Amino acid sequence: MKSILIPTLRYHDPAKAITFLSEAFGFEEKAAFKNDEGIVIHAELAIGDGILMIGWTGYDSPFGQFLIHPDETKGRNTMTGFIVVEDPDAHYAQAQAAGAEILLPLVEQSYGGKDYSCRDIEGYVWSFGSYDPRKN
Repeated sequence: MKSILIPTLRYHDPAKAITFLSEAFGFEEKAAFKNDEGIVIHAELAIGDGILMIGWTGYDSPFGQFLIHPDETKGRNTMTGFIVVEDPDAHYAQAQAAGAEILLPLVEQSYGGKDYSCRDIEGYVWSFGSYDPRKN
């Protein structure tokens, strides 16, 4: 069986996060499930061949006890993602225009490719670049 990595993050406002992740980073909403109050409790977003699952911090589930939000760690993350993009210059400009907080500006790396790191609207850290370790 072929394995695939699907990261999961929890947001205080998943609907707002979906909009931001789409506008800033190019994610595409594939599915969103709401509770009786209309709050998104689970969503699936695609970017390229990858999938991200997001949930709501207010949804009480057995799995939720193992997750922590960046505001509970003073903005530090316990894990980050690196997403390979075809045009890091255009992606960087798109993220900036959408209001992503740039942590490390776009730079050419000695090992190849260009990349940058930023923070989303709820504090998760993301890195995007053209270096693809699967091809090296």
